[in-house]
Amino acid sequence: MSVTVIRNATIHTATDEGTVEGDILVEDGKIAAVGDVDAPDDAEELDVDGAHVTPGLVDAHSHAGMAEWGEPEDADFNEGTDSVTPHVSALDGFHPRDEELKHAFQNGVTSVSARMGSGNVVGGVICSMKTYGLTADDMLIQEDGMKAAMGENPKRFHGEQQGRQPSTRPGVAATLRQALMDAEDYVAKRTKAREDGDPFDRDLGLENLGKVVEGDLPLRVHAHRADDIMTVFRIADEFGIEDFSIEHATEGHLIADEFVERDVPAVCGPSLYSGAKYELRNITFESPGILHDAGVKVAIQTDAPVLPQQHLDVCVGLAVRAGLPEEAALATVTRNAAEILGIEDRVGTLEVGTDADIAVWDGPFYEIESSTKHVFVDGEHVFDRERDDVDPREEYAW
Repeated sequence: MSVTVIRNATIHTATDEGTVEGDILVEDGKIAAVGDVDAPDDAEELDVDGAHVTPGLVDAHSHAGMAEWGEPEDADFNEGTDSVTPHVSALDGFHPRDEELKHAFQNGVTSVSARMGSGNVVGGVICSMKTYGLTADDMLIQEDGMKAAMGENPKRFHGEQQGRQPSTRPGVAATLRQALMDAEDYVAKRTKAREDGDPFDRDLGLENLGKVVEGDLPLRVHAHRADDIMTVFRIADEFGIEDFSIEHATEGHLIADEFVERDVPAVCGPSLYSGAKYELRNITFESPGILHDAGVKVAIQTDAPVLPQQHLDVCVGLAVRAGLPEEAALATVTRNAAEILGIEDRVGTLEVGTDADIAVWDGPFYEIESSTKHVFVDGEHVFDRERDDVDPREEYAW
């Protein structure tokens, strides 16, 4: 069993314990103790001389591993042959050698939610993944939702030019409603067939979407404009869907009370972006702070490769500059992100029993001058700045 102890750290636990001074004991890839710890004589020791230590950062909305860094035309996150594709899974398109992932873990981002794209009204199953590993199966944390999208993307990706619905916002909403109705009907027929002992023709997409209407798989809905967000809330009410999140939430700050009333989390960003389309005209780094102050659970995302995955910390720093309280900053890319994804038992905190995903920084993680000195994933020391950025997997060509 491998044992490592990180000594003399300023430990930002992202738990109710807050920040403590001391050590972190890592045993067999898990956090074994935090604070004043005893380590066996044969433990590997790393003295960080008071450096800031955080959980590995979690990006709750990314396409890292799906978009092939530097070659976006080869992206595997939109199955564009139909506007409703719940049968596809991000796991089958996740490429462990994507350079974006290397940039991620070397800069402290150790977990991402690898997303299907927003070209389709229903995009497919999305997965929380580690950014370091040899195979997608080993890097998988769990399936964390079904991707859906409102607004301009599905309109322009399909529409009149492609000769198929949707071409309007009402068309997008109607397409999503029909898909959910089909899933409800499928679940009802499947239940009856099982009760009666009758044969039943299975459908992969409706099996997956059926998990959404039964409450077993969260719905993750791309929505920028406030009116699109309200449409999502309306549809969720109609179908009794309680477990969902709003992705991007560009105008979420305009209707913060609606989020609070429904207890819906917001995954904000990417805000370091121009108004490249009309629905982004109110884009601002003030959104996370306003939503947080209203009582909304907020995560911050890069939407990589829209923004480079390694700059998740920069996005947090810009949100702090725009009003997000400093004491809330870490949670937006650790505990909150993990809780929204349903993976808080594995990542997002430095709590005993969680995966030993750890980032050591030479300053507060969100300050522009700060950078990583060391990174651990599942207890493995995968990045050491003093080793000239040597990747321990260098024998495996990227």
